Amino acid sequence: MAATASASASASASFSRFSVISKPPPQPQFILFTFPNQTKPPFSRTTATRFTCSAGQTGLFSKLGRLLKEKAKSDVEKLFSGFSKTRNNLSVIDELLLYWNLSDTDRVLDELEEALLVSDFGPKITIKIVENLRQDILAGKLKSGSEIKEALKKNVLDLLSIKGSKTELQLGFRKPAVIMIIGVNGGGKTTSLGKLAYRLKNGGAKILFAAGDTFRAAASDQLEIWAERTGCEIVVAETEKAKASAVLSKAVKRGKELGYDIVLCDTSGRLHTNYRLMEELISCKKAVAKVVTGAPNEILLVLDGTTGLNMLPQAREFNDVVGVTGLVLTKLDGSARGGCVVSVVDELGIPVKFVGVGEGVEDLQPFDAEAFVNAIFM
Repeated sequence: MAATASASASASASFSRFSVISKPPPQPQFILFTFPNQTKPPFSRTTATRFTCSAGQTGLFSKLGRLLKEKAKSDVEKLFSGFSKTRNNLSVIDELLLYWNLSDTDRVLDELEEALLVSDFGPKITIKIVENLRQDILAGKLKSGSEIKEALKKNVLDLLSIKGSKTELQLGFRKPAVIMIIGVNGGGKTTSLGKLAYRLKNGGAKILFAAGDTFRAAASDQLEIWAERTGCEIVVAETEKAKASAVLSKAVKRGKELGYDIVLCDTSGRLHTNYRLMEELISCKKAVAKVVTGAPNEILLVLDGTTGLNMLPQAREFNDVVGVTGLVLTKLDGSARGGCVVSVVDELGIPVKFVGVGEGVEDLQPFDAEAFVNAIFM
């Protein structure tokens, strides 16, 4: 009897360090608050119901993937607008090719190479593309400026498709699916998590937030705002000394107990050179794996698109430490360096899953390689 009481007290103490801000009826070991759902799903009632599921329907994940893919293709105009600065940089290519003739090949290709470098395609990618075009021109396969333009687009599309083909979220078949969001400070990590939650929730998924950023004082407050904005629930640490791995573990346990479809795990922003904090990501990954076999299903690295090729060292280090499954490139609407999308995929072989092309809640776009190529080349 005494042992039972002791175990009960211990469990109670363990749980008391966390809060769940949510809609379900209060549980004794958590403090709960209510966030009204203030979002207005952009789908009609008929469309939205196609993606609802009960606790036993794992088919939701594949349906969500299809929905996001359809959304990527239908939002071409938003993507087109978001990459306007990169497109303006590359518009010189059309001028170069307008009056192209065979005797001008070297000059035109040199200027095309410069245009690609300015847009942060990177030396390796740029040389590869230009030399492919040169060989096809000299072999007589490309005989006009328009043919060269189409070959250029095909080269870029092939680079994205070969090494970064798995652009859809891979959520597995166990519930809850767990998505960890990682990255450096100021890259738009928490904002991207909120926008992703908006998309997934409007697709019919039941979402739980995990406030794993235990270093930045305002991080939980920021995530709570997103939880309120999207009508999602959130698990937060009540004590300042709580470990991020413990917060994520508790959140995934709650997600499993209450039948959530997806747990979105925020983490502290960290420099890729801070090895102690990088090691913490390993602990977080192991903690959620103990709760759900195969978790986390996705580890999404958020990178600031305005940094261009400077993002590559960050991405390499994060990938080496924790194994990144997908990239989220933010702030690309404010940058003319959209070529970095191609560089990061080619260099690391990690697919881009989402791109941020604006400040609106719907401006985190599912990445579609063909739509991207058409958006940066007129």
